[in-house]
Amino acid sequence: MSDDTARTGIFAGDDPFALARQWLAEAVKSEPNDPDAIALATADPDGLPNVRMVLLKEIEADAFVFYTNFESAKGREIAATGKAAFVLHWKSLRRQIRVRGLTEQVEDAQADAYYHSRALQSRIGAWASEQSRPLDSRATLMGKVARLSLEKGLNPDRPPFWGGIRIRPVEIEFWADGAFRLHDRFRWTLGDEGWTVQRLNP
Repeated sequence: MSDDTARTGIFAGDDPFALARQWLAEAVKSEPNDPDAIALATADPDGLPNVRMVLLKEIEADAFVFYTNFESAKGREIAATGKAAFVLHWKSLRRQIRVRGLTEQVEDAQADAYYHSRALQSRIGAWASEQSRPLDSRATLMGKVARLSLEKGLNPDRPPFWGGIRIRPVEIEFWADGAFRLHDRFRWTLGDEGWTVQRLNP
């Protein structure tokens, strides 16, 4: 860990995951909608980027977790590359966190626990949606939801194609708005001996 004496206040601390949890907790109090929404970036086989909003569900001791259909565009792209990036941005706090890292699927027990914590309609929806693939009409989707609601009952199992993705960062950047665009930026980089921190130009 580098010793940057200027890294005080909202940037202080020696654990980037604890710092991220702290910033998110502050955002929960001030952000009007979905303070845990992240813009998740992946790349297709041609290297063309894709980005979309998903919900960050957990900040672990050394990783970030979200859930998705593994057969969706993001699921397939992550499976192919093993890499992803995202940004958390809070207008109310004028802060953001950028993350780049390597991916893996979360363990079945963890995915099962989260799946069963969701509303029943959301659990059925995970079965019904062939995410990212063409759909001829909303009526077709709703018909499938109705059929699966009867078929799966009140306690459906987690679909085998749906679960959690863990992003283990190799780089995390904490950014806060500054007057006259003179922002504060600190980049944490993971190396063989742990995290090092570098202040960046705005």
